[in-house]
Amino acid sequence: MKPHVACIVSASIDGRVWMSRYRPDPAPVRGLFERVHDEIGCDAWVIGRGTGQEYSKRDSYPAHTSETFPRENWFAHKDAKTDIKIWGVVLDGSGKVAFGRSDIGGDPILAVLTTSVSDAHLAGLRSEGVSYIFAGETEIDLRLVLNILSRELGVKRLLVEGGGITNGNFLRAGLIEEINLILCPTVDGSKGAPNAFDGPEGAARAPLRSMTLESTKPLDGGALWLRYRVENE
Repeated sequence: MKPHVACIVSASIDGRVWMSRYRPDPAPVRGLFERVHDEIGCDAWVIGRGTGQEYSKRDSYPAHTSETFPRENWFAHKDAKTDIKIWGVVLDGSGKVAFGRSDIGGDPILAVLTTSVSDAHLAGLRSEGVSYIFAGETEIDLRLVLNILSRELGVKRLLVEGGGITNGNFLRAGLIEEINLILCPTVDGSKGAPNAFDGPEGAARAPLRSMTLESTKPLDGGALWLRYRVENE
């Protein structure tokens, strides 16, 4: 049984997600994402490689190792399923993120890899106590990720929180069941920044059958929290 998958995203009224480009000054809405995140609650949250690199504290791991590791899921914590309350999941299929830390905001990191990653990268993760799972040979299978999170770690509620490419990938895979949009009274107004749900040119359309507004809630600074129930085809 897969976890319930909710997405949380903060965006300007033109759908962009880089707060540094917002106008007027977005200071009044800073911190709202974290507040809504905590109010929704989850057993795990997931971000993509780009966002994961924003949390990294080193440039790379050593390029070589004398060790060889089986391509099997590895958990730094012996009783990971019962001891860890919230996981910080980072999708990093090709093994690009050198974390330099074992947790983000106190939540232990779980790297999602493909079996194509090098032994040197696995050695780097292990040296820092970063758990990892494998979910594909060269591309990450998001459905397999959900299966592993449920089966291996007992995750019942997953929060997808970007960036835009990761949000879009989950949406196009038909896996998102709930969208929590923090709509900020700001505008980006120019090209170049990712959208709340993004993807490559020519990407398949998301298989959405319907979106039902479940609730609205005014937030500080004139922002609005919109909560939608999503039905996929």
